[in-house]
Amino acid sequence: MLSTRKITRRASRRIARAACNSPSIKKLTIVHKANVLRSCELFRDVCIETAREMDVPYEEMLVDAMAYNLIRDPSRFDTIVTTNLFGDILSDEAAALIGGLGLSPSANIGDRYALFEPVHGSAPDIAGKGIANPLAAVLSAKMLLEWDGKFEQAEKIDKAVTMTLDSGIMTPDLGGKYKTSDVRSSLLKQLEKL
Repeated sequence: MLSTRKITRRASRRIARAACNSPSIKKLTIVHKANVLRSCELFRDVCIETAREMDVPYEEMLVDAMAYNLIRDPSRFDTIVTTNLFGDILSDEAAALIGGLGLSPSANIGDRYALFEPVHGSAPDIAGKGIANPLAAVLSAKMLLEWDGKFEQAEKIDKAVTMTLDSGIMTPDLGGKYKTSDVRSSLLKQLEKL
């Protein structure tokens, strides 16, 4: 049995351009493992080439060093570009910095379409118990509104989430004692105020 990893020049350039096009980019961190994975050499080289072409300051970092530095000093990073596997691992690690996966929205943005969803997957072990944290899904909806240019509505959602958390209404994954429906009710109540 053989498993292969497919990294293409076209796809690497596409994601590098998207990262470099971020409106507020100050510095791009290119994360790879080119010291041991040949497929990462292509990804790294294309990202560097793209950053240079687009005149974006960049640094490169091995994924293991990135994992360490992300915990040690997350504020030093602005925009990170990496492969799907490393991005999945690092985004879960970064979720720990903000309170967990239940607070982590995500976006998969293509050239014409986008998909917004919580970082976490399904949780069959808590299905039907009413304790799932809905905030990652709500924050994903906020990101969808931002992507669609509806910044005022997105800001209201963000404020409602903050107000709900500040009032201590949290599901057990965040150390709270409330149910999913309680968080939903609080969010709706806060939105009515805004």
